[in-house]
Amino acid sequence: MREAFVCINASPDSIDKVFTELKACKEVKEAFRVYGIYDIIAKVSGESIEDLSKFIGTRIKRLDEVQTTLSMLISELPNDFTWKSEPLTV
Repeated sequence: MREAFVCINASPDSIDKVFTELKACKEVKEAFRVYGIYDIIAKVSGESIEDLSKFIGTRIKRLDEVQTTLSMLISELPNDFTWKSEPLTV
């Protein structure tokens, strides 16, 4: 299973409509209305990167009210992964 965050800008008068349409999609696991550069942030999932790309390209980006999107694939780290901080040497 692969997941991504999709940041969405929608027409100002149709943000609620886009939000409702997104929430109805089985691929959308979570969606939030936000303030700032974007109007909506959605967490989407698919069996593969190709499935995610297809859903984002054919469902989200094709909504008439969607103006722009920014997609960020969530990286998969092993369960035992830990971040190691080391001093920066110049």
